[in-house]
Amino acid sequence: MDKLDFKKRDKPFYSGKQGRWDRLTVPPMTYLMIDGRGDPGGPDYTRAISALYPLAYGVKGVFKAKNADFTVPPLEAVWSADDPSAFVTDDRAAWRWTAMIRLPDEIDGGVFETVRASALGKLAKKSNAPTNAETMLSVRLDILDEGDSLQTMHIGPYSEEAPVLAHLHDTLMPELGLTFGKAHHEIYLSDPRRMAPEKLRTILRQPVRPIDQMQG
Repeated sequence: MDKLDFKKRDKPFYSGKQGRWDRLTVPPMTYLMIDGRGDPGGPDYTRAISALYPLAYGVKGVFKAKNADFTVPPLEAVWSADDPSAFVTDDRAAWRWTAMIRLPDEIDGGVFETVRASALGKLAKKSNAPTNAETMLSVRLDILDEGDSLQTMHIGPYSEEAPVLAHLHDTLMPELGLTFGKAHHEIYLSDPRRMAPEKLRTILRQPVRPIDQMQG
């Protein structure tokens, strides 16, 4: 049985070079998603992540039973704010996020709801679970279609992304005649619990569109 590994099959979408923004077209992809707002170091974000993983591994179990196994990919998140400069100034109270885990496109809503019901049953038996039923019920199965995007590899603490994004927003995008298409996207290739901050590897992606399209 071949095991699907998104990072290997779709390598361009999980790689990049530090200090260089590459332009690529990202196809629609299927995700588990959950929305929230505020500091990613806060309890809401922690609960959201704790709700995503049991569901992702539940889906993996269903696929494996059908001889269609896959590797659960890295955590991802898209970030937005009414003013994009909130990310450069580290105004975390203004951040809106959607935490995500990618799934095979073959999954359907019926399988997802069966997996969720099983996960909720297991959750009900735990008195010290880091998430809760309400959070797990907020997870949805959805498709993200980003299209034309700029992407780079960031190596180092998340707190040091601001200058990289400032250069993208203030210099590179205007030079290319581009503006914001959809929300800023990050793929966390490293586990911050096991990796020193200076070695963390994060894909930064910004969907874009030509400035001329705003006038149409």
